[in-house]
Amino acid sequence: MNKDIFLTNNLSNKKEKFIPINEQKIGMYVCGPTVYDDPHIGNARPLVIFDILFKVLKCKYGKASVNYVRNITDVDDKIIKSAQENNTSISDLTKNIIKSFSEDCKFLNCETPSNQPRATDHIDLMIKMISELITKGFAYENNDHVYFQVNKFNDYGKLSNKKLEDLIAGSRVEVSKNKKKAEDFVLWKPSIKEEPFWDSPWGKGRPGWHLECSAMSKNFLGKEFDIHGGGIDLLFPHHENEIAQSRCVNDTKVFANYWVHNAFITMSNEKMAKSQGNILKIKDFRDKINGQVLRFALMSAHYKQPLEWNDKLLNDCKSTIEKWYTVYISLKNLPKIPDDMLLPLYDDLNTPGYIANLHKLFDKANNGNDNDKKIFVSACNFIGILNETKTEWLDFKTKKSLISEKDILKKIELRNKARERKDYKEADIIRDELLEKEVLIEDKDGKTSWKIK
Repeated sequence: MNKDIFLTNNLSNKKEKFIPINEQKIGMYVCGPTVYDDPHIGNARPLVIFDILFKVLKCKYGKASVNYVRNITDVDDKIIKSAQENNTSISDLTKNIIKSFSEDCKFLNCETPSNQPRATDHIDLMIKMISELITKGFAYENNDHVYFQVNKFNDYGKLSNKKLEDLIAGSRVEVSKNKKKAEDFVLWKPSIKEEPFWDSPWGKGRPGWHLECSAMSKNFLGKEFDIHGGGIDLLFPHHENEIAQSRCVNDTKVFANYWVHNAFITMSNEKMAKSQGNILKIKDFRDKINGQVLRFALMSAHYKQPLEWNDKLLNDCKSTIEKWYTVYISLKNLPKIPDDMLLPLYDDLNTPGYIANLHKLFDKANNGNDNDKKIFVSACNFIGILNETKTEWLDFKTKKSLISEKDILKKIELRNKARERKDYKEADIIRDELLEKEVLIEDKDGKTSWKIK
């Protein structure tokens, strides 16, 4: 397909044609999880969105030409605090959360990135980078801390499109007597008591949060690369600080050419976040709903727009996939997807537009032949849905029921007896009990049938 890809670039604050540095070596770095707690639905949105971008890039340039790097932050103040609060070791905590994260990715049918580096495996690169920043006059040491001196980088705030004083006023800035200026950010900090530490020229300590992404992106993608992605909450200060330290240490005018950020997930128009107390963990959905439904919901709105999360959204997505499975056909070889079908995804990852095309393709498949059905299933597979057989989809529905078939039939018998004695209140209570356990019952022609919701 020769159609150009367009992406909204927050560096220019406009939609731009994607022009890679090298079509044979496309680099994409996306900020991954800080493994202090199980990921929530808000964390799931970038997983799905950048998984789709990964697919689009491979479709355009070939599988071997795209290097997708997503890091894992396994040393951080939040991790230390969480380990202390849960009375566990940092190694056990991070091991368990990384396992949970991997299971979430599988549940959401996300492809494994080309590389998934961990911060703790690259501390030596971070120490080297700090030393170079000090030598070049962009960083300073004070009382075993090392800070990046923000006023030495003239383009600071360009990504956020704001002046420095506005950025500082609108964010939480770490207060420290060790800083020269309030806006300076930490590159290295001393470790105290039993906190994890590494030896460095500035004493036993650990790196600041922003530094790891600069070090690992350089290691896997080079000094300059194509796309840097993440949630919009990372735009400042994390990504702004990445640009500053990377460009200064690398002596470049560019760090990443395209900065792509997904918007928040909201509940009742409030951002989903742990600080808000409204998070829904991905793992809590695993036994309740098929991962395809969650994935479909996460791509139902354009990535640049907030996504309001509610039961209606999930029910609508589930009903759509349920309908689409009526034309499911098993595929050994995926047929080519029509070029016009893919156009919305090439145009700034317009997933709602692609879904609209899928609805049209479904209508054609529903009234057409097996080839139409194969093309439809292939188009669904491209965005990671209808990836299970129809049997697997139906089996999950049965397995997720919170009550056995034997108990369902027993409940129906009790309900029928209540109806015979005209105790309709009791009959309704039993119906509601079954509904709570995802079982729908229907009375027709004097008989009662049931199905998993």
